[in-house]
Amino acid sequence: MLDYFALGVLFFVGIVLFYGIIVLHDIPYEIAVHRNHPHQDAIHAAGWVSLFTLHALWPFLWIWAMLYREDRGWGFDHGKPGAAHDADLAKELAELRQRIEQLEGRTSTAQNEKED
Repeated sequence: MLDYFALGVLFFVGIVLFYGIIVLHDIPYEIAVHRNHPHQDAIHAAGWVSLFTLHALWPFLWIWAMLYREDRGWGFDHGKPGAAHDADLAKELAELRQRIEQLEGRTSTAQNEKED
């Protein structure tokens, strides 16, 4: 009777380890889904490839999934966030439009003088 119980425990432990490894390798993909990562499918596919490369890719997948956040993107933008940044952009856009109008006015004036 104990032989069958030990065999059952052995199969149970084997199945749990098998599925545990698969779940472990899906952690970067789950992080990517949670963060609405733009490369979710690539991270998921690379996680499966990592199973066959003796887990060599897995730490890089973790880093790749953790780099992106929906609220700040990749985190490399050093601009000012929020309404103040939008107001600065609107002011800069207005200044550029005024400058373009001035330049267009100069070129049309110069062309009119050449025609005369």
